[in-house]
Amino acid sequence: MKIDLNADLGEGMDDAAILPYLTSANVACGQHAGSPGLMDRTVQLALKNGVHIGAHPGYADREHFGRSNLALPEDELKALVLYQIGALDGIAKARGARLVHVKAHGALYNQAAKDPKLARAFAEAVKAYDKNLVLVGLVGGAQLEAARNAGLTAAGEAFADRLYAEDGSLVPRSQPGAVLHDAADAAAQAVRLARSGRAQTICLHGDTPGAAAIARSVRAALEQAGVDIAPL
Repeated sequence: MKIDLNADLGEGMDDAAILPYLTSANVACGQHAGSPGLMDRTVQLALKNGVHIGAHPGYADREHFGRSNLALPEDELKALVLYQIGALDGIAKARGARLVHVKAHGALYNQAAKDPKLARAFAEAVKAYDKNLVLVGLVGGAQLEAARNAGLTAAGEAFADRLYAEDGSLVPRSQPGAVLHDAADAAAQAVRLARSGRAQTICLHGDTPGAAAIARSVRAALEQAGVDIAPL
């Protein structure tokens, strides 16, 4: 078994504490959270820890942290995604790094998992920027099929610290228990997800309270279960 461990970073949390346990970092691109300076610092921290870097574009909705559903025209959405990937890529290149993957944030991620048209627009934007980028999307979601149809490499993602609904979607954060705060629970779920063989990467959220402790437990449990922790 092989799995990548990723987290959403550059959102104003203590990223230095969680990075040692990761193999990939999804860096916020300044729209739902972050700033040029924070993007630069996060890229440098990722490089210091040998962690692969990916873009984490979201809706330009800082008030709601990019977690409110929006309906953008297709051309506007593509431009928004291109803008964010390009911004982070410029910083990464200046630091001697390269982008490996792209993963949508928040509401954009969840909507694209269910809406084939939105998923296709997102995949086309990624391909237009760089066809070699890996598109990360929810296991069983529309984004993975859209990525493959666009000729991109797709990586299925599962979540160690989120509660799942019966249909395989993520329980909305507005519902009690939607986020797993107990490190042991998250670790046990991560092992189950890795053993299922459906996911290539498992996500931990850097903005979850106790994120570093959760990440440490998850990585230890996966390694104890014989899972090879390696980047995409």
